Amino acid sequence: MTNSRIEQLCIDKGMKMTDQRRVIARVLSESEDHPDVEEVHRRSAEIDDRISIATVYRTVRLFEEAGIIERHDFGDGRARYEEVTEEHHDHLINVQSGEVIEFQNDEIEQIQDVIARNHGMKLVGHKLELYGVPLKKGADK
Repeated sequence: MTNSRIEQLCIDKGMKMTDQRRVIARVLSESEDHPDVEEVHRRSAEIDDRISIATVYRTVRLFEEAGIIERHDFGDGRARYEEVTEEHHDHLINVQSGEVIEFQNDEIEQIQDVIARNHGMKLVGHKLELYGVPLKKGADK
């Protein structure tokens, strides 16, 4: 079986990869959402029922400290995680369902650069999270 992206990043950084860490790395790599620790534990335990919630917490913290995964707080009181990628994206969060939509918008990126320059700064990074609710049927977009 080939290594997951996160597993390979851990190996490249010289981290010791136990069987349980490999499972957690694979679960995070295969996630198309932004799972919290409890969800990572649930998915990991389906693969290896010996993985404890404490192991998931420790492993997630280790991966985060190594810069392999990123923690998000989308306002629901739960830390959510996703793999760090070179491709920048922002998030739109449906506050009713908790759905997180990833998006990229060049116009927003340019506006942020202009704002930084107008304040005598060069933008070196940012996080943009937009929060919304679904439009009612027939409402203006």
